[in-house]
Amino acid sequence: MAPTDTISVMNNAIAPTTNVSLDSVSPSEGEILTVSDVARFLRVPKSTVYKLARLGELPASKIGKHWRFLRRDIHEWMHSRTQHH
Repeated sequence: MAPTDTISVMNNAIAPTTNVSLDSVSPSEGEILTVSDVARFLRVPKSTVYKLARLGELPASKIGKHWRFLRRDIHEWMHSRTQHH
């Protein structure tokens, strides 16, 4: 195996869970967002994200004690809010 193959295999083995910035992730990695991700993405405090999720205004799933968001849902939610004529 060529050295470059080994390097790419090793890089792929590293889980992409360490603070990924939203613009540099591939769609598969960016599918599920945390409260922090959504807060950063929407430029609002985390408390706002929790509140909107709890009220059912923001599309979210609660897994155990943790809220998770689908990137696609957040995008659609944003668009639906900005399309007021």
